[in-house]
Amino acid sequence: MTRVDAVLPDLNVLDVDALKALVIEKHTALVSRQNEIESLQLLILKLKRMQFGTSSERLARHIDQLELQLEDLEIHRASRPVPAVLESLIPLRKPARRPLPDALPRETETLEPEEKACPDCGGTLGKLGEDVFETLEYVPARFKVIRTVRPKLSCNRCDRIVQSPAPHRPIDRGLAGPALLAHVVVSKYADHLPLYRQSDIYEREGVELERSTLAGWVGGASRTLEPLVDAIRRYVLEAKKLHGDDTPVPVLAPGNGKTKTGRLWTYVRDDRPAGSTAAPAVWFAYSPDRKGEHPANHLASFRGTLQADGYAGFNRLYETGSVFESACWAHVRRKFHDLFEAHASPIAKEALERIATLYGIEKEIRGRPPDERQRIRNDRSRPILESMQEWFKASLPKLSRKSDVTLAIHYALGRWPALLRYCGDGNLEIDNNAAERALRAVALGRKNYLFAGSSAGGERAAAIYSLIGSAKLNRIDPEAYLSHVLTRIADHPIHRINELLPWNVGLCTIDDSQTDSHISLTRSCPRLLVVDTISDWCPNGRSTANFGRLRIVINSALFFLP
Repeated sequence: MTRVDAVLPDLNVLDVDALKALVIEKHTALVSRQNEIESLQLLILKLKRMQFGTSSERLARHIDQLELQLEDLEIHRASRPVPAVLESLIPLRKPARRPLPDALPRETETLEPEEKACPDCGGTLGKLGEDVFETLEYVPARFKVIRTVRPKLSCNRCDRIVQSPAPHRPIDRGLAGPALLAHVVVSKYADHLPLYRQSDIYEREGVELERSTLAGWVGGASRTLEPLVDAIRRYVLEAKKLHGDDTPVPVLAPGNGKTKTGRLWTYVRDDRPAGSTAAPAVWFAYSPDRKGEHPANHLASFRGTLQADGYAGFNRLYETGSVFESACWAHVRRKFHDLFEAHASPIAKEALERIATLYGIEKEIRGRPPDERQRIRNDRSRPILESMQEWFKASLPKLSRKSDVTLAIHYALGRWPALLRYCGDGNLEIDNNAAERALRAVALGRKNYLFAGSSAGGERAAAIYSLIGSAKLNRIDPEAYLSHVLTRIADHPIHRINELLPWNVGLCTIDDSQTDSHISLTRSCPRLLVVDTISDWCPNGRSTANFGRLRIVINSALFFLP
């Protein structure tokens, strides 16, 4: 492929035919580069849909490489502007530019004309109008030191000494304030920035914080937040329906320097699709292996329906009779989708079309009351499912017993009662995507951490993921939430710990009406980028102890800026 940035010849000495040939050459190269970018974008999106399959780790590495290649191509394109003569010939696709959020603080810079009078006739100048454009700027976060002074006063008559009691700190005798602790914890677990990298960043800002110091802060904050994690666990397990899933986490084995595979389990309570106003929440738990005893212990007090994949370890729960299985149609669809992509199987194609009809019905009834959802499913979805079951059975004799399509059909038929259960309960969902979404943060962090330092580190990660994940589900900035909690939890009565749950603290919520779940700039209340006091402000009068800053969350290589 011709390089777009090749040195141009002297255009003044070229004749018309040579100039035309040069334009055609450059046009061909630019169109080829644009097609390559679009092909990579399509391939990345397709691989991401497959990322939770059996080869997710290999796919993750493949996606990483493709995203780096795509990033490099897009940077190259931006650094080499298209010549004006070619700009109209190449339909470049650019993301739609959205208005900057009204919640962001604004500084107005007015550029007055130098002329005080009309330069032509000397007449008086009157205002005709104005042109306004906005530029998004970033103000770096900064450190500050808060000196707490407690004067001692003595009585002139009896020598009695009075002094204000020392305030409780999030960590006993700790140097870090609650906002800094929240920033370190969220940077590690939500932004996937290991502590040694944070230490380097802070050193560039003139503050030397050793990695061991930061580790001590994270451990102390985790210990302080334990009662809140227990409250989230109790709240989640009180639900009548849960989404459950697990993911591997490499853990450093003590003594030999090698890694073993631990598991992080997630249990999600989220009934919003069924019109419920109950707050969503997620609880993570760590285990050193994937034995079925772990989910059995985690859900020992749970009574209701578990929406999960076909992992055999959950069978122990179903055998008790107090937990009912609801299988995941996304897993069934994924098997047929892979077959269609690989072999263009007609049976796989028809299966996908039938499943797509089921999902179309779910899209229509999302957010409606459970009884209405159940009625519509029985009227419209159940006949489709009954027809699909008969079609599956009729297709099997026409297929080889060992074919991949046969295996996909047997996978579905073997779970048919559990796959059908959602039709009889309007509170249930068609799939287990809520749990898979909760695990994405773990998958992203795993690429940066490589492994957890110990089983205790896995348990600590599970606790922090529970708090951060629950805050995100309730559209609350995790850093603002943890800062708020760490400011108050030391003095908060333990029997009223539920008041500090994310949905009870009254913090401003992130407005996701213009963005997706991974990228958010808009907020429903103003946030100061740099503050001179410890509190930001919100229109509702509630304050949060947090370093105000503009956080742009970048998901993969696709960068959207409203």
